[in-house]
Amino acid sequence: MKHKIAPSLLAADFLNLQKEVEMINNSEADWLHMDIMDGVFVPNISFGFPVLEAVKPILKKPMDVHLMIVEPQKFVKEVAAAGAYMMNVHYEASTHLHRTIGAIKEAGMKAGVTLNPHTPISLLEDIIQDLDMVLLMSVNPGYGGQRFIEHSVNKTARLKEMIREKGLETLIEVDGGVNLETGKRLVDAGADVLVAGSFVFSSPDPIRTIKELKDM
Repeated sequence: MKHKIAPSLLAADFLNLQKEVEMINNSEADWLHMDIMDGVFVPNISFGFPVLEAVKPILKKPMDVHLMIVEPQKFVKEVAAAGAYMMNVHYEASTHLHRTIGAIKEAGMKAGVTLNPHTPISLLEDIIQDLDMVLLMSVNPGYGGQRFIEHSVNKTARLKEMIREKGLETLIEVDGGVNLETGKRLVDAGADVLVAGSFVFSSPDPIRTIKELKDM
């Protein structure tokens, strides 16, 4: 399967949000990644459901929603109503993870679990069979434009091995510091989906940049 590209709206120009979404629609991007931050679980606040709802009628690509918030299980219905294809919750923020994953699927979405850079993949041993995707953070969550954490490549490879050993089709998504160089190494290690924020939206030609990421 060809890897997917999910540009992160967090890096977009919010004064021209419709134009940015239309650019995504006209590009080879597969998904649009949406980071919701609460200033509690991560040290930053991004945007909430009104932005998702505003984007929903004009977006032609699946919406990949990443909740960097405490108690994400409280917002499953809101994320589904906003039109999300995938809902990602953090392992570190989910006390009853199995129950939350079940609720996400019952709401008609795909279910993803996100791991911070310090969180070992071994903690997914008893839940990975229920997941559609695992999102590995390759920077510490909360801000865009951070330096890529190098051990993320090896972590991706080890997670891919776990998935293959169990005979699963769980996708691996990686978010943070993705460019043509790090992206190629991550795809070679087994990543299925790459999230790219500032590398895409700060590019002089974002549509071409997305194509280059897709063609690696």
